Amino acid sequence: MKTFGNRSLFSFGLLSSLFFFLCAHAQAQSPDVEAAKKDGKVVIYGTVVPQIMNLLQRGFEKKYGIKVDYWRASATKVMDRALTEWRAGRPGFDVVIAIRGAQLLMKKEGLFTRYVPPSSENFPAKFKDKDGILTAWRVTPVGILYNTELVKPGEAPKTLDDLLDPKWKKKIVMPDPTQHTSTAQFLWNLEKIKGERWLEYVRALAKQQPHLLESMAPVPNTLAKGEGHLGITYLQYVTQVKGPLGFALMDKILTDTNDMALSSRAANPNAAKVFMEYACSLEGQKTVAEAGEFVLYSGIYPVMKDADKVVSNMVFMDNPTEEQLKKLSAEFRQIFFAK
Repeated sequence: MKTFGNRSLFSFGLLSSLFFFLCAHAQAQSPDVEAAKKDGKVVIYGTVVPQIMNLLQRGFEKKYGIKVDYWRASATKVMDRALTEWRAGRPGFDVVIAIRGAQLLMKKEGLFTRYVPPSSENFPAKFKDKDGILTAWRVTPVGILYNTELVKPGEAPKTLDDLLDPKWKKKIVMPDPTQHTSTAQFLWNLEKIKGERWLEYVRALAKQQPHLLESMAPVPNTLAKGEGHLGITYLQYVTQVKGPLGFALMDKILTDTNDMALSSRAANPNAAKVFMEYACSLEGQKTVAEAGEFVLYSGIYPVMKDADKVVSNMVFMDNPTEEQLKKLSAEFRQIFFAK
């Protein structure tokens, strides 16, 4: 009986493993390219800066002959537009690309349907959405950029604490955390670095009277033009924006995934699937990595000094709920705008 029992358990375990293996791989389905060509176009709302999306768009359109109609804004505005259209019953998007926190809020409201691009099977398991709805395709590390002509080599920041030096008062630029979801998330996640004193750090940062911008994207251009010395933004911008820019290689770099999702009511679902697969493919991942992006395809790094060290030092952020974001926005309004 003992031997029979062990064999039964072994057989049951083998069948269970096979079942879960088949289920996992059933999620990843090759898109129908011919049906995608009949769609003719794909409409994307996203946060990817134009110079990066243009590279993907050119490669995709050349390969498949399918037009990409792209609208870009900050994560907050992308989410607001998508939700507004969805609630009105007139969603105009096929694919949404944004940070995971924003995507999770839209996923909760039912905007997206399940689709797993086959090439995303090459990505680390820890970044995969268990429901197969969100597809992480790149990561966005947040840190300190600075103008190398205005900041002397010996003064270049090495840690977040360096931003609190009195000499940088009114010389820092960053997104407005009361308006920009990603920045609110970043400040909230400082607890991973500062522990219980994270809010104390935020208050000290606010006393530096930083120049607040709409989102991460304008920060490097503001620095390059000499309208700020230091800034909090995405590190990949150091190679994507022309100008005298450097970045601080910190031992802990707060990072988030950037996810794609297929609309539940996509007008062009097949074209949307082909685009998502292209962005996750080796070709697509190499294309954006060569332009400075941190991608998830194993062994591919951006053309950026110390990129491997940046990857090693990444600390992935948690995602606040919608209610937590509202509370954070109110709290940050008191901190950054109180007179």
